[in-house]
Amino acid sequence: MATEALLLFARLNLVGGGAILLVMLLRPFARRWFGASHAYRLWFTVPIALVAAVMPPVEVWGPIGPVEDIANGAGAWLSRGPHLAVLGAAWGAGALAVAVLTAWRYGRFMAQERSGRAGPAIVGVLTPRLVTPADFQARFTSEERRLVRAHERAHMDRLDARCNALVLALQCLNWFNPLVHIAARAMRFDQELACDATVIHRLPKDRRRYAEALLNHSEMTAPPLGCSWSGAGARLLTTRLTTLWGRRPADAHCEVGDVLLAVLWTVVIAAAWAAQPPYRIADPGTALALDLSTDMPELPQVALPTMHHR
Repeated sequence: MATEALLLFARLNLVGGGAILLVMLLRPFARRWFGASHAYRLWFTVPIALVAAVMPPVEVWGPIGPVEDIANGAGAWLSRGPHLAVLGAAWGAGALAVAVLTAWRYGRFMAQERSGRAGPAIVGVLTPRLVTPADFQARFTSEERRLVRAHERAHMDRLDARCNALVLALQCLNWFNPLVHIAARAMRFDQELACDATVIHRLPKDRRRYAEALLNHSEMTAPPLGCSWSGAGARLLTTRLTTLWGRRPADAHCEVGDVLLAVLWTVVIAAAWAAQPPYRIADPGTALALDLSTDMPELPQVALPTMHHR
């Protein structure tokens, strides 16, 4: 059972890694042609691929295929010696270390929040709430405070804090996979751009004020769990400002983007489902022969009467 679980975990990492690489390749084009919101929605490709990879496999018989052969070889290697125990212990230690580090960073942020030195940001998973610094009223103008609240409200409306919590949990479980950490950072990047696009769509006349607020207050501390106003890094700030002044895609382009996303997800589901090892059943011809030879009841022997001829 443990061997099968570890093989499934490894296969999900391979499928998820392939989906991440696909998203990383497509996201710049999606942002340019269809807007930041479509680039952010591309990240749904990863969980869709993972779900497809655990769907009931196809039933087959006959010669063993390459995927099944690799899975059988890996299972045999894990069953020999202490390989399974060593890998399990290493994974558990790494996951625990990453979880403890994340909890420490979150505790430090919450300590800053209690002292009035953190925010604006959204914290909390089940009940997200807005956190603002103690000098929020003094440092931000009334217009800036309105735009900050609109930005964080967009995060809350889309349940971004819960999405980030799920991604953080996946980072803890897959601490050894660099693609997971790269994807988490890129997804948060796209998330902020999509949130900006939502705010500007709702408040199109405040584009300039919104950009000025980002420039004036880009040094805010970002929580490890939740959503922040400023994000992190000069590259994100530069891209956000550039995207703000970019042209919004036409509605027809967005509709085409919706169709292409649906097509992409359909192809990903088919590919991830087909890549899993099949469920092997007995050859129907052999099974029928066995049934005929073993399951047929014996006929009772009946004595025939003797005929006498005159």
